[in-house]
Amino acid sequence: MTDQIALPFQWPAEENERDFIVGDANRTAVRHLEHWSLWPVMASVLTGPRKSGRSLLGRIFAAKTGGRFIDNAEGQDEERLFHAWNAAQADRKPLLLAADQPPARWKIKLPDLRSRLLASQHVAIEEPDLALMTALVEKLINNRGLDARPDVVRYVVPRIERSYVALARLVDALDEAALARRRPITLAVAKEALAAIGVTEDTYRLL
Repeated sequence: MTDQIALPFQWPAEENERDFIVGDANRTAVRHLEHWSLWPVMASVLTGPRKSGRSLLGRIFAAKTGGRFIDNAEGQDEERLFHAWNAAQADRKPLLLAADQPPARWKIKLPDLRSRLLASQHVAIEEPDLALMTALVEKLINNRGLDARPDVVRYVVPRIERSYVALARLVDALDEAALARRRPITLAVAKEALAAIGVTEDTYRLL
């Protein structure tokens, strides 16, 4: 089940933050961040696919807790990460690192950094399920001021790959198709958008 609600715990509610949709794919990560004071060490690693909202979640977390967020951590200077991890323990302010892969898969040269990161908890945002994809597509469509009936959303979402990148491409295609036709997004327009990203009825039957 997907809850189309703002992040809980009275986290800061800027325009693009209060609409973060919590679903099964990211609920574990959100709950883990909520209970940061219970972390065995004041550092965690958050992984997630592209376009999954992991960077946004990290920024919200840092703003709420007064902690620190470092994005794309696996590509950062190792000394920087080492000192940030130590500072988090000394100050008792949480450090959240976002990355594509958990630390065990990073190529870490500093042994002391590797041991610290392996001691940190890891939590992941997963690829979206159908319910979360539907909620995200509806949200993105509304954000762009597009006019699409619910039946159109129900038609297109099951026909694309279950990934955040795919749903972002879908909304871009819907936007372009609606602009080109200068009319609301009907089923006909939606089919054109799907075709533009390479999804036909034949490919849908193979999904």
